[in-house]
Amino acid sequence: MTSTQIIVPCFNEADRLDVDAFRRWAADHPVVGFLFVDDGSTDGTRAVLEALQQARPEQFRVLIQARNQGKAEAVRSGMLQLIDEGDAQIVGFWDADLATPLDAIDDFLAVLTKDPQIEMAIGARVRLLGRAIERNPARHYVGRVAATVVSNMLGLAVYDTQCGAKLFRVTPRLRDLFKEPFVTRWVFDVEILARWLLSRSAAERDQVEERIVEVALMSWRDVAGSRLTPADFARTPIDLWLIYWHYGRALRRR
Repeated sequence: MTSTQIIVPCFNEADRLDVDAFRRWAADHPVVGFLFVDDGSTDGTRAVLEALQQARPEQFRVLIQARNQGKAEAVRSGMLQLIDEGDAQIVGFWDADLATPLDAIDDFLAVLTKDPQIEMAIGARVRLLGRAIERNPARHYVGRVAATVVSNMLGLAVYDTQCGAKLFRVTPRLRDLFKEPFVTRWVFDVEILARWLLSRSAAERDQVEERIVEVALMSWRDVAGSRLTPADFARTPIDLWLIYWHYGRALRRR
């Protein structure tokens, strides 16, 4: 069993999944494995994933969801399986469209390996000189507003909650972050942070910047065929209210 396992949630990715990119990268990184979660796809995704698994079963595995339940549940199911298996030291999830290139995994692992106190490494799409961050302007500005709301809600100065690249150190408390279903389908990344904060004592919450690190990505790009729709963006304020109702009030009382 590889020491790092990464979930790749997939829904109707038969024509988009860059199989060759996964194969090449995995061949050069034998200590990293992937669990592809087929979230009830209705195209040929399952066949594509099973062919990947047959070609390299020591690094590629497949978890089939009987019906489509959304990215949040696909990630949650995969994380619970990896944590319960008890073999991996680091687990996480990565978007199937490779908007964040696989090469960035090395940067995330370097952060977690360098400092054993760090429990979570999350991608941040910061457009700086020398970095190739290509984001749809409308999505970028919506994301900045949402990030500001989230930062105030959680009392956590986080720049980018929604990047689909996150790795976690396996600790005795990690399972609690995924134990219960999320209340949102797309903004569940915020829920992960809220659950992490709620699992900590006041003293531990003061050490949050020693435990969670945002990794500024060298490159990121919007990939055609995104599963996010205008309706999903329109629902963001409702989802953020749901998160506040479930977690924000409890955080403010502590």
